[in-house]
Amino acid sequence: MEGIIDLHNYIMFYLVVIFLFVLTILGFFVFEFLFESQDTNQIKKRKRFLLLQKFNSWTLLEFFWTLFPSFILLLIAYPSYNLLFVLDESLNPIATLKVVGHQWYWSYDWTWQNKTFFQFEANYKDFELNNNNLNYYFLKNTNKPTLLGTDFPLFFPINQNVRILVTAEDVLHSWALPKLGIKLDCVPGRLNQVFIKINRLGHFYGQCSELCGVNHGLMPIEVFSFK
Repeated sequence: MEGIIDLHNYIMFYLVVIFLFVLTILGFFVFEFLFESQDTNQIKKRKRFLLLQKFNSWTLLEFFWTLFPSFILLLIAYPSYNLLFVLDESLNPIATLKVVGHQWYWSYDWTWQNKTFFQFEANYKDFELNNNNLNYYFLKNTNKPTLLGTDFPLFFPINQNVRILVTAEDVLHSWALPKLGIKLDCVPGRLNQVFIKINRLGHFYGQCSELCGVNHGLMPIEVFSFK
């Protein structure tokens, strides 16, 4: 996610420069058009018209007008491809988390050295607030944000590489954690993977980012990082 933010700020610099340049050229032509329409001196109008005509058909300007955007695209392409390579880089994970999307909950399998040692399901528990289960609700869901807190959150060690494999059992889902820069499609019959390395303590939330059905909003993701 830090790389995505840095790339965004890097590209934004070029966007601002291009915007100011195009705005300057547009303002120049608008000013010339308005000034020319009010000028009664025909000689000056003729000179201004010839100058604008030369400017519009200037071969050297057209050359730089084509070369300059290509150079900017090359400057943007290198960090973009570098970030894509880092996102798909194969590391040596200490563990593998397999994520399976269902209608409408997540199931997780933690694997260590090719042995599954922990399996559980996590979804949003929508308790009805009445006198019978009000106390239970507050005991189990203290400080849980609505539609983001889960009954069983995930725990990731910091400064450790963890591989995440995602798939789906029924329809398309999307396992997304925006604060970690992760958004991975869960496709039935296909495994997609991403590597994650959290470098600080934190509490992160996400949701299914694919319209997977009527209870699409009841598939949150909750992650804790620990030492």
